Amino acid sequence: MKPKHVAVVGTGYVGLVTGACLADIGHRVVCVDADKAKVATLKKGGLPIYEPGLDAVVAANRKKGRLSFTGDLKEAMKTAELVFIAVNTPPLPNGEADLSFVETVARQVAQNLHRYTVIVEKSTVPVNTGAKVRQTLRLHGKKGVEFDVVSNPEFLREGTAVQDFSKPDRIVVGVESERAEKVMRELYAPIKAPFVVTDIKSAELIKHASNSFLATKISFINAVAALCERVGADVSLVAKGMGYDARIGASFLRAGLGYGGSCFPKDVSAFIKMAEGVGVDFKLLKAVREINDHQRHWAVERLRQALWNLRGKTVAVWGLAFKPDTDDLRNAPALDIIHALQAEGCKVTAHDPVAMGKAGPLLPGVRLVKTPLEAVREADALLVATEWKEYKAIDLSRVKALLRTPVLVDGRNLFDPAAAAALGFLYHSVGRGSAGLAGH
Repeated sequence: MKPKHVAVVGTGYVGLVTGACLADIGHRVVCVDADKAKVATLKKGGLPIYEPGLDAVVAANRKKGRLSFTGDLKEAMKTAELVFIAVNTPPLPNGEADLSFVETVARQVAQNLHRYTVIVEKSTVPVNTGAKVRQTLRLHGKKGVEFDVVSNPEFLREGTAVQDFSKPDRIVVGVESERAEKVMRELYAPIKAPFVVTDIKSAELIKHASNSFLATKISFINAVAALCERVGADVSLVAKGMGYDARIGASFLRAGLGYGGSCFPKDVSAFIKMAEGVGVDFKLLKAVREINDHQRHWAVERLRQALWNLRGKTVAVWGLAFKPDTDDLRNAPALDIIHALQAEGCKVTAHDPVAMGKAGPLLPGVRLVKTPLEAVREADALLVATEWKEYKAIDLSRVKALLRTPVLVDGRNLFDPAAAAALGFLYHSVGRGSAGLAGH
């Protein structure tokens, strides 16, 4: 395989993983970012994000000379055959995706085009963004310089992103020419996975449709959990029985505090707005979003029921990141719940294995501690907000001994209800009923 020369613009979760992993399969990659501090950190061997395994991939490919970092897009494009746009597309107040960063990069790329280049949409963008990128390139690029726009959506999960890149379920590319398809096939040749070729609009929709469907599975099982609580069934058993059906599958059927992160909340809202823009009322996704928002209220209400009054009480929170194996706090359920508890007059002590460095500025008034057991000392209740493996391994008898009152609200169904009840906890979980002191 002849290595491609690639520029990746944006060094967030998507851009940095994409750039490092493209280098790892043999390509020459320059990652570009306008944030000088971030570039300086990367050049010194540091990482601006926490992602298991990424540090080793970055270090190895920097050493081999296949991966470098710069703030100079013009310099990066001197040799680039492909330019990946992997910048942030945050939600606007109305739910639409903010594409201003994509437009800025597209304009800068246009101004530096000097030979045939494939411009790849890697950021999650609404349908028709490819057409806008193409228009921008034509308006601001040099006449006579050829290019192709490609949509290549990412399906990386935070916490397993490196593995997801090297062993994906599929590679999707939306193209307009055989030339661009050939370049993309050559780029991904070392990776053995189904290679799905579509038009650009279909590729853009595949990403939003995939994430929205997964979000729907999460909200569906949380709605079932609410029913289970009312009738005395166990949602974990219901999900297990459903998951054996190959048409349904077990993944994303775990009841809890709902989804968070940078993708699902943003993509669901963007998909709803995208549909509205062409006259389609996506009522299903509106319900998905409403159910997900309700899960935060569930946690506060369970704590209120267990403690009678929240004002003046201290609640320990285990887990701040929106999911385990990441330090990403964007749309994390724990943050919304903590803010709601503070509004009710609660004091909060919190712990997270990796996210506390980022959490401090977002959680004024919250006491962040170094260990999970320190968090529960003299607290009136414990809320499990993120299912870190470290928490599941902790001896609950030690937790009970440190708590002022034995209240455990398990927002991720991490512990066994019977075992918690046997220790004397007043135990609440999602869709599995309450157990412990409440029955005495």
